[in-house]
Amino acid sequence: MIAAQESMTAKLCSFARAYHSMLGKNKIFDDYLAYDIIGKDVYDEIGSLLKGQVEAAGQLPRYGFESLLVFEEMDHYFSPIALSRIAFAERALDRFARNRASCQYVICGAGMDTFAFRNTDEAVQVFELDHPDTQAYKLRRIHELRWEVPPNAHYAAIDFEQDDLGRTLLHSGFHTSEPSFFSLLGVSYYLTAEAFREFVRSVSILVSPGSQFVLDFPDESTFEPDSTSRVRRLAQITEQLGEPMRHGFSLAEMREILASEGFVIRNHESPADIQRHFFADRTDHQQAMENVHFILAEKRRQ
Repeated sequence: MIAAQESMTAKLCSFARAYHSMLGKNKIFDDYLAYDIIGKDVYDEIGSLLKGQVEAAGQLPRYGFESLLVFEEMDHYFSPIALSRIAFAERALDRFARNRASCQYVICGAGMDTFAFRNTDEAVQVFELDHPDTQAYKLRRIHELRWEVPPNAHYAAIDFEQDDLGRTLLHSGFHTSEPSFFSLLGVSYYLTAEAFREFVRSVSILVSPGSQFVLDFPDESTFEPDSTSRVRRLAQITEQLGEPMRHGFSLAEMREILASEGFVIRNHESPADIQRHFFADRTDHQQAMENVHFILAEKRRQ
């Protein structure tokens, strides 16, 4: 991420959720607060960035862009990942929370996530972790909207490459004995294998047995010369935005890292699985990314 600036990919993902919520059919995931949290100005700015031009007609409609004017690369590159991974994560969280009197949900790299305001279960303590610049931007937006922060929502700024995850969470009210559900969505792309292993180790130290961890990750084909043009183009876009992808993980490597830190994989969704579960029979041409996988892992019981 560019220093002293909120994450552009966080805004892009929120734009994708907002656009899909307002104009998408057969919704994969309905983040009905996504448009509000980024606001009309940023929505239009992101739309113009993707489109490459501002609407020439003068007066913008309520949501900034007519559906036919939205740059087609949105559905081609960003929406499939942004929508399916949050649907996968929140379904898993719902199953986890439903079977427990209380739990903690830790959103790592929260970006413009709106779960804390959509959540109706007061027994779920929500911890949002993000880079100081991105989190400060989000909190300003919440203040501008005059949203009341729920008492079970906690915000902690962290630089994942420099700050200690455990110390940050414990200072925010996290309890190591409570059942916990961690999400790491859209973050592993920008970590080296060593940094990712260190992150998993930090989570493992913090959580009690039976706690779960959901993430998406790019596989080893991401940086191969014969990777699809869509995969290469997405990597180019994020690099141009100041957030270059660092590593592609093989499933064997991911399994080894998780197992070495006490986690067992409970569910692995391959690109083919994601296509079948989230994109079958769609008419908007959205398709699962060829190199992106989802994993739900659980801390082993002693």
